[in-house]
Amino acid sequence: MTPDQERRARDLMRQAQDGAQPAYAELLADLTIVSKRYVRSRLGSVPWVDDVVQETLLAVHVARHTYDPQRPFAPWFYAIARSRLVDSIRRRRRIAAHEHEREEMPEPGTGADSPDSSRSEIDVEAIRRALSALPARQRDIIEGLKYRDESVREIATRLGLTESAVKVTAHRGYQILKRLLGGK
Repeated sequence: MTPDQERRARDLMRQAQDGAQPAYAELLADLTIVSKRYVRSRLGSVPWVDDVVQETLLAVHVARHTYDPQRPFAPWFYAIARSRLVDSIRRRRRIAAHEHEREEMPEPGTGADSPDSSRSEIDVEAIRRALSALPARQRDIIEGLKYRDESVREIATRLGLTESAVKVTAHRGYQILKRLLGGK
């Protein structure tokens, strides 16, 4: 962000905080361009640039009341943009870790469900029973992380906890599940 863009963004945000809708619309239009440039400079031309930009603008909207007009705008904005970028990269890595290339897919009849499979089968019902034995909050956190693909930050915000509390609760829940499932 150039010094002129910084001044303009700070002035537009100040006006937007005072209720000027046209100034807010201008600010978001400017930030769209800056965000795209920021994401592309770090990731190249990935197909999900617009997703990160949209998440960044939404986060700016939600956090706009936290901006102090007496302070520079760029550090405040780039902290939000960086956070959204990192969250998006992490989310994509989690998804990619569970996806397989076509060449890696097992042939039909050779997977875990086949009768001659040498791998131990997953007892889905045992997992459901073990999960239901957990306290409600712990179960909600583990289901959020593992089934709903929520980030630690999203869960912490939703439940009104710190990110550390979510991690500790999840870790303790995993230990209980491991014990309930006989170490599987």
